[in-house]
Amino acid sequence: MSRIPRIVILGAGYGGIVTAIRLQKELNYNEADVTLVNKHDYHYITTHLHMPAAGTDNPENARVSILKLIDEFKIDFVKSTVVQIRPQEKKVILEEGTLSYDYLVIGLGGEPETFGIPGLKEYALSIRSINSVRFIREHIEYQFARFKREPNRLDYLTFIVGGAGFTGIEFIGEVTDRIPKLCKEYDVDPSLVKVYNIEAAPTALPGFDPELVEYAMGVLQSKGVTFKIATAIKECTPDGVILANGEEIKSATVVWTGGIRGNHMLDDAGFETMRGRIKVDENLRAPGHDNVYVLGDCSLVFSPEGRPYPPTAQISIQQADVCSHNLVASIRGEKLKGFTYESKGTVASLGRGEAIGIVGSRKVKGGMAAIMKKVIDMRYLYMIGGIPLVLKKGRF
Repeated sequence: MSRIPRIVILGAGYGGIVTAIRLQKELNYNEADVTLVNKHDYHYITTHLHMPAAGTDNPENARVSILKLIDEFKIDFVKSTVVQIRPQEKKVILEEGTLSYDYLVIGLGGEPETFGIPGLKEYALSIRSINSVRFIREHIEYQFARFKREPNRLDYLTFIVGGAGFTGIEFIGEVTDRIPKLCKEYDVDPSLVKVYNIEAAPTALPGFDPELVEYAMGVLQSKGVTFKIATAIKECTPDGVILANGEEIKSATVVWTGGIRGNHMLDDAGFETMRGRIKVDENLRAPGHDNVYVLGDCSLVFSPEGRPYPPTAQISIQQADVCSHNLVASIRGEKLKGFTYESKGTVASLGRGEAIGIVGSRKVKGGMAAIMKKVIDMRYLYMIGGIPLVLKKGRF
């Protein structure tokens, strides 16, 4: 290749931003032309979004300016929205122009998986961006103000969270911390507020340790949460939800956390997908496209047992390490590295001072697990922004 190879990274989520940071450290000047594309000028910490959504933290604490994380002499940042990917032409169509590439990294993030449930797209809220969590926080507060004007409308004080995975459970933990303060602020009887968690699977936190799941449910039940496990939502309406058993729960607030699928642009581009995700090869490349790497929610990686790994921040970061190595290796004509996921442990927050987790083979819960959660958060901040970012954003 006579000219400098062009690398285009789509999306500044965990996979995209860590790939960019690794490349700027590993590539020599003028060894490659790297462009990072993102619709916002900030990277947001997805695992933190449940807190500002509930109103227990400021949304600003969940975002970091991209220009403070990258070296502009090595990485070109383009703030724009991706409209189309054309792999046959090696081009990406943006709202404000076109980018050509020699190597493409797709880290565009996913979209809410509604499983075809009628009304979810139209009437449910989802925790998926800084703007969405701002809206959820303001919406929740507004329901208390509405109730003061219409005290017969108990649906204003009824909150439904669909899905009992990590996002759903962590959001409920924060919401139940926030509700007593809102009751005091708006002079509302706390006994009138109802919080439901509805999950179609036979357990909350599917796949997690049963002992820790029981502990988590106990903590949240003590905060007033009513669980409806092994119960599917049949339909979401303007008035609430209708369950598969025919029960209707009236609510002005339905927050859907029931899953993520890949990005629709992958199907549109002609890639072979499963629920919007590309089953990548051992080097994280799209089948049939040796110059296209796929990370995070857009990728599908299977465990040795043949089960797909859930798309977590942890797996995205590990993918970014391998992806950046392989990009450098491709440019230098060196051997590519295969991707093997190594779980570093998992911790789920249950609100202030409470969490559950597995670190190595050890189960942790309560205050110790909550500290572990903070340590994990700060470790990521250190990885992308060093000590200055830890001091600015990381706190107990």
